[in-house]
Amino acid sequence: MSSDSQPLSVTEKVGYSLGDLAANLIFQTLITFLAFFYTDVYRIPAATAATIIFVVGLLGAFAFTPLMGLVADRTRTRWGRFRPWILWTAVPFGVLSLLAFSTPDFGPTGKVVYALATYTLLVLVYSANNLPYAALSGVLTGNMDQRNSLSAYRFVAVMIAQFIIQVLLLPLVLILGDGDRATGFRNAMALFAIVGTVFFLITFFTTRERIVSPPEQRSSVLEDLGDLARNRPWLVMLALTILVFVSLALKGGMTIYYFQYYLSEPHLAGLLERSGFEAFMGGLNALLTGIGLTAFHWPEDAPTSAFSLFNAGGILFMIAGIGFSRRLAERFGKRDVFGGALFVSTLFLLAFLLWPPEAVWQGFVSQMLHGFFYGITIPLLWAMIADVADYSEWRNHRRATAIIFSAMLCGLKIGLSVGGALVAGILAFYGYQAGAPMQAPDTVSGIRLAVSLYAALPFLAGIALLFFYEINKTTERRIERELGERRAAPAAGP
Repeated sequence: MSSDSQPLSVTEKVGYSLGDLAANLIFQTLITFLAFFYTDVYRIPAATAATIIFVVGLLGAFAFTPLMGLVADRTRTRWGRFRPWILWTAVPFGVLSLLAFSTPDFGPTGKVVYALATYTLLVLVYSANNLPYAALSGVLTGNMDQRNSLSAYRFVAVMIAQFIIQVLLLPLVLILGDGDRATGFRNAMALFAIVGTVFFLITFFTTRERIVSPPEQRSSVLEDLGDLARNRPWLVMLALTILVFVSLALKGGMTIYYFQYYLSEPHLAGLLERSGFEAFMGGLNALLTGIGLTAFHWPEDAPTSAFSLFNAGGILFMIAGIGFSRRLAERFGKRDVFGGALFVSTLFLLAFLLWPPEAVWQGFVSQMLHGFFYGITIPLLWAMIADVADYSEWRNHRRATAIIFSAMLCGLKIGLSVGGALVAGILAFYGYQAGAPMQAPDTVSGIRLAVSLYAALPFLAGIALLFFYEINKTTERRIERELGERRAAPAAGP
């Protein structure tokens, strides 16, 4: 194998990270708004929406992702194994994202069929794009510190995408749809499709695969699967990823209902007024209209405005947490930092159990502190998967990067499908009535439990799993050193 452990250029790190920004414009929309879009915009019953999200997500996890891992590891082109897939899927990804958030005027059955078909195709193309993209990070460099740096870059891009979706998407929907949410979602996704396609192309042209398997390396599908079955760190990361994304999808999808039906609207309005937000928006629109531009149409109702600010605070603190991630990981090791930071972030998630509807300030502070400590973990999850690929090569003397990274994408899809289905399923279980101005007390109680206790439980289970993950800081350095010696040996020659 060849390897280049020299520092990656800023251009390559930024170019690679733009691919994650592009993918997360869609992924974050799926996490945060797919259940809401199906139930409140396209008017699909909540139980049916839960079934669609769950079934398609599992199909992506157990069929599309593993098959894509096997195919990507066996791809041979002059561009490498993984980069071509980013090129080939750029346009289809954008087109299907637009179709999945369009609302053709079908009958009840037609709507379900359309949602099922478009979401299935989107998940299929997402697998063909994002698994090779994730695996690419494992072959850009063999230097683990450089991987930590690369992860920090890419997850700043992820946070930018998350900020756009969780803070600005609803205002964009209102602006681009002139008040009509269905039109607004379609137009917003068209914009994201164009931007995402361009960013994927930039990723393709600015990156280079450096860790290349020798031509003589051949392994069968059964050998690859056998390696996985014996790779305990891979099994731990698969389960951990599922649990993390169940929590993220559940909390992310349920929070909009938490603001609409649990928190006190007068207290939310008071927060917006006392924080200076209303004055800021008034000044901004006065400036825009004064120079002949259109005013910025921020949502006028207090719950929607506060929801966007709530997400903004959490995301900004996540970005701050990402800034600490690399230094902490280099000092204490990825595993220990990940587990400690995830535990503290879970405590602030559980704090939402304590806050009554009037305690909006406390909720905002809990969200920001939860975001900061969770932000520390964000780059580490993906960097740990790259370490698992090295661990597999170290033990088996064969490299199968994409099938290793399928743990992340498989877990992500399972978590997304389970968490997204839980949003719609919990709403249905507690008697949610779509579009109703008020919900029954039991429904409101279920929403409150979902964003706190129910979302915290998978995080706690993931922390327990880390006790079985054996790649600590000492093992990381040993693997890096010994693999470097192996890769250098053929180049030295006899």
